[in-house]
Amino acid sequence: MHVFETKQTVEKLNGLRALGVRLAIDDFGGTGYSSLAYLRQFPIETIKIDRSFVQSVANGPEDAALARAVIKLADTLGMSTVAEGVETQAQADQLASFGCQVGQGFLYSGSMTPAQLENLLTEQHQTSPIIPAVITL
Repeated sequence: MHVFETKQTVEKLNGLRALGVRLAIDDFGGTGYSSLAYLRQFPIETIKIDRSFVQSVANGPEDAALARAVIKLADTLGMSTVAEGVETQAQADQLASFGCQVGQGFLYSGSMTPAQLENLLTEQHQTSPIIPAVITL
């Protein structure tokens, strides 16, 4: 991305934030393009930890090091974290011990059709008017 494009992108993202849109970097650290420099340049609030880091997080300290580093980086920059692809309670527990605030994945729910999602939201709304977008660890 050129400097001019970066400036335009920052202006557009700031405009979205002014409208109340919350911004996150998806798949951070995965196979996509994630520049650490953009964490400071863009008005990002949340880092979504790539599932490749989450899958091995409960295997031991070496496998967990990258997820822990991303969580610590986000915390240092005043950002929240979402762990993608949480499939086991052991993963959720380990991520929570590192300070990850939110998880998403098959541990909480599988894929849903629009009708299934509507039913779930209706059921949740009947018990609580506040519906979380993701599951808190």
